[in-house]
Amino acid sequence: MLNAAVIGVGTMGRNHARVLASLPHVQLVAVADVNEDAARQAASTYRAHAYTDYREMLEDEPLDLVIIAVPTHLHTAIALDVIKKGVHCLIEKPIARSVEEGEQIVEAARRANVRVTVGHIERFNPAVLELKRRLSTGQLGRIFQIMARRVGPFPPRVSDVGVVFDLATHELNIMEYVVGSPIASLYAEIEQEIHARHEDLLSGLLRFENGTVGVLDINWLTPKKIRELTLIGERGMFQVNYLTQELHFIENGEITDQWDGLVALMGVSEGRHIKYELQRREPLRLELEHFVQAILTDTPPLISPEEALRAVYLAEKMLESGHRRAIVGLDNGRYHEELFAHAKSGWG
Repeated sequence: MLNAAVIGVGTMGRNHARVLASLPHVQLVAVADVNEDAARQAASTYRAHAYTDYREMLEDEPLDLVIIAVPTHLHTAIALDVIKKGVHCLIEKPIARSVEEGEQIVEAARRANVRVTVGHIERFNPAVLELKRRLSTGQLGRIFQIMARRVGPFPPRVSDVGVVFDLATHELNIMEYVVGSPIASLYAEIEQEIHARHEDLLSGLLRFENGTVGVLDINWLTPKKIRELTLIGERGMFQVNYLTQELHFIENGEITDQWDGLVALMGVSEGRHIKYELQRREPLRLELEHFVQAILTDTPPLISPEEALRAVYLAEKMLESGHRRAIVGLDNGRYHEELFAHAKSGWG
């Protein structure tokens, strides 16, 4: 039985507490939050101990697993304290607010031989898992373009980072995972329209090493929440709806013309439209089940801290491009061989 705790019981932290309390092999023993009312309410719901100082909780409780669900700028200090205690931890995405801070977490986890994973939750979305499986069989053929749209209303809870770190890190990780190739260069346009301190709109173009083109449409300015991924390739088009966990495939049909006994290929048309029947599962539950098993079996988690660090590296480069309004090439010699190896693995 793993003794678990949650640090930060805001919206995401409360969801972690809910799922942890229902998992076999896990006992939710404590929660910590600087908001005493929030800590006491969550603790009362799950019959756990409440703390307003997570350091006191780390001293008092015999813990095996901690969820860190606090604002991004607090990730590094808290993660280092948890790792120092020899406790495995899941850090909500992104792993840190900079590559430099993320490297501290990676190195500390290595030295302490502690399992660390990061909440790139869409990697556990059943539609994404099925998409990756079908791409690995060659169903789409060569991927020409991948387009991600992650837009919606402004979330007041996020104040310490902008859309690049909060939202684009999801898509940058997913895109490299499904394309199976690292991003070689990128260009970003960023705008700050309503957020007090950070960018709230990103339009990005990506070039992958294998030639695939990527397009990012991300903002906090759209009144409707949309989470979609589209891939265009040799044999048609895949469409993923993250929210409804739907996966569609539209095959290419052929348009031909014929004259003087010759048949000329004119392009493609809409062929069969297939909607795959998927078993809907809560990605957060799948993520936590997976990490618990990784701890119990002493095996690497799907999302390593190194891979999560790459998402931060890519986010920093998006911001650099946006501020410079220039194409930025990536140093994949440093953040490629070791980190990208993790992104090629599947799960499910």
